[in-house]
Amino acid sequence: MNTAVSASPPTSAGDALFPAGFVRDSADYILSQQLPDGSIPWFRGGYADPWDHVEAAMGLSIAGEYAAAEKAYAWLAGEQLADGSWWAAYKDGDVHDSDRRESNFVAYVATGVWHHFLITGNRLFLREQWPMVEKALGFVLRLQTSTGDIHWAVDADGSPREDALVTGCSSIYKSLECGIRAGHALGQVRTDWVAARNRLGEALRHRPERFDRTWESKARFSMDWFYPVLTGVFRGDAARARLRRKWNEFVVDGLGCRCVNDEPWVTVAESCELTMALVAAGERGRAAEIYRGLHRWQDDDGGYWTGYVYPDEAIWPEEKTTWTVGAMLLAADALAALTPASELFTSVSLPSHPAQDAEGIDHFDQLELGGSQR
Repeated sequence: MNTAVSASPPTSAGDALFPAGFVRDSADYILSQQLPDGSIPWFRGGYADPWDHVEAAMGLSIAGEYAAAEKAYAWLAGEQLADGSWWAAYKDGDVHDSDRRESNFVAYVATGVWHHFLITGNRLFLREQWPMVEKALGFVLRLQTSTGDIHWAVDADGSPREDALVTGCSSIYKSLECGIRAGHALGQVRTDWVAARNRLGEALRHRPERFDRTWESKARFSMDWFYPVLTGVFRGDAARARLRRKWNEFVVDGLGCRCVNDEPWVTVAESCELTMALVAAGERGRAAEIYRGLHRWQDDDGGYWTGYVYPDEAIWPEEKTTWTVGAMLLAADALAALTPASELFTSVSLPSHPAQDAEGIDHFDQLELGGSQR
């Protein structure tokens, strides 16, 4: 049975972005779900997937739970396959889904590792995790086509599933930026990754026919709308125009962002990611307005419910996912600059190096950013 709740936002003091104790309570919830081996499932008794595991680990880093976050990355390193990938899901110490390995799931470890380094400045951690990042991005880029898009997955036997996702490829675009920055910090200049990111950006901006070729379009999902802004594929005026275009299709005033455009269901994680995309596009006021209302979905244990079906005034599903809490912490950081990693998802920063010639740097970055600017 769905849990009925009020859709009214909680009262808070002044214009506070989050209630007192929010960071501590959120971290405690993630810690309560993390398993002794370091893995972070969606919730106790559920499974862990590589992408959402990293999202929750980033939340731990923001909250200063460095040892727990590093244990989460150590778990990933221990589970990494020889080709650099991970299976789609794990549960209770075993592989839960060995049907496929998804490229954006694999790439996201680069974002998490760089995020943790930005916060802690722990160079030993970065050096220790660099081989994992290098192997993961190597796996992903072996799936890149001549037109720049990246196949979304491989089968159990390693055969590519030959199609591409806008959201998945956008996430990879940010992961490549993070991998490039991590390598540069360690003196490992990867001009091949710079060039691959350039090709991927061109595909996302100019080759829409390369996505959703073999299945129904995913355009009904809000992530396809805002992820190219969240991850830096579109910046400045282009980003603002993209967000305006489908605002009324996905945003429910006073509630948040819908997961899909044809269901009356707003979700906390998508609303957090839209919050960060708005900050990236220079729409900080709108971002704060959406974010403040999300705390109504926090439970007494610090967890956040995944979504809300507004015609029924009901929580659905009745799950408090760790990655939703991670997204809440990431959005709080983007708005309130809680850590040195606060601009990771709201700006693009690429290192300068003599070995990177003009053909190796994304033309869009040159036009919109002039190197490493907002």
